[in-house]
Amino acid sequence: MNWIPLTDESQLQDIVLKSNSKPQVIFKHSTRCSISSMAKSRLERSSVPEDADFYYLDLIAYRNISNKIAQDFNVYHESPQVLVIRNGECVYDESHGSIDMEEIREQVTI
Repeated sequence: MNWIPLTDESQLQDIVLKSNSKPQVIFKHSTRCSISSMAKSRLERSSVPEDADFYYLDLIAYRNISNKIAQDFNVYHESPQVLVIRNGECVYDESHGSIDMEEIREQVTI
């Protein structure tokens, strides 16, 4: 897994623009949560779809970005949480133990 670190709010504009040609995946991770660590580990052990970019957000360090994601993509903030962005909109979001690479793959390849 080659995570793209999400560390600046301006990257959200890039994600929206890139999502018009390639799905963008955001994984919001709490470094203080064992469930979040388990979800991250499961994702990293899975085969990653080639046709999407995967962003990693440490929401403890960058809570302002997490809040902006909730606002911009009209999703309720959860942790851990994964979002699939396509054509500028969040088309899929899941949290906690329901985060699964196979479901992400299905959303990315639609």
